Amino acid sequence: MALETFDIESNAILGLKQRLGETFAQAVRAMLSVRGRVVVMGMGKSGHIGRKMAATLASTGTPALFVHSGEASHGDLGMIKADDLLVVISNSGESDELQATLPVVRRLGATVIAMTGKIDSTLARHADIVLDCGVLKEACPLNLAPTASSIAQMAMGDALAVALLDARGFKAEDFARSHPGGALGRRLLSHVGDVMRTGADVPRIEPSAEMAAVMREMSRKGLGAVAIVDGSERLLGIFTDGDLRRLVETGADLRAMTAGLVMRGEPKTIQAQALAVDAAALMERHRITSVLVVSPDGVLCGALNSNDLMRAKVI
Repeated sequence: MALETFDIESNAILGLKQRLGETFAQAVRAMLSVRGRVVVMGMGKSGHIGRKMAATLASTGTPALFVHSGEASHGDLGMIKADDLLVVISNSGESDELQATLPVVRRLGATVIAMTGKIDSTLARHADIVLDCGVLKEACPLNLAPTASSIAQMAMGDALAVALLDARGFKAEDFARSHPGGALGRRLLSHVGDVMRTGADVPRIEPSAEMAAVMREMSRKGLGAVAIVDGSERLLGIFTDGDLRRLVETGADLRAMTAGLVMRGEPKTIQAQALAVDAAALMERHRITSVLVVSPDGVLCGALNSNDLMRAKVI
């Protein structure tokens, strides 16, 4: 039965693909040009699909909301204005709740797109544009419970949302702005300046400092590196834990050395306005665990390492 369910529901979606035509393009154009919002309406299982469709539209650049068909005739019709567009979902197109509200919506002058399995239904006759979501049969062995028809409705809603997303030139950054609390939002909205260490938390030392002072600064700040700066805080170089280990292995007399002698010039840097995810990519690309943050004129203004990015849930 499970395998048969997959076959029936897959065929339902493929059936939509074969029937897709100019009416779909009309629906997309109407939704693109609407001055108000897209109001999705449905009852029962179609209502559940409608809630999901409205949420998908809203998160991909199309202002949308869901109005329950049963509540519409008890006050919620007040949410709908003449410059809105309605997407009404009903497999039969004949529910009592729809028949009570559709004439009122038509008098408002709002555009109506019907998503229905019966293109000769009352809903279809009241609509400006009809999207055929009909299926040959439900996956339910009694051919009663909405199963394949629900899948077809959801697929049609997703197809509309994706077509609109593409037509609007909607990008990952736009998606992140409507999902600031999610992982994608953190990755695409967090800037280096939001997560970097600043002020006294940034390990720094002048080139004349002795190695004992260099190691104390590295240990105290816990970055795994120290920046070497001049008197104007301009970055000159970097000295890392790895550099220290390699220096010790050579048998060099650390007491005779200064920060300026052991530093590496031209360290990898990034600016505060860059995305934090770009800092993570920089570290991965060069196989380093920390990066210094500089202003456009090369003045040290911050630092961060992979632990800082993990705490911010950027990686």
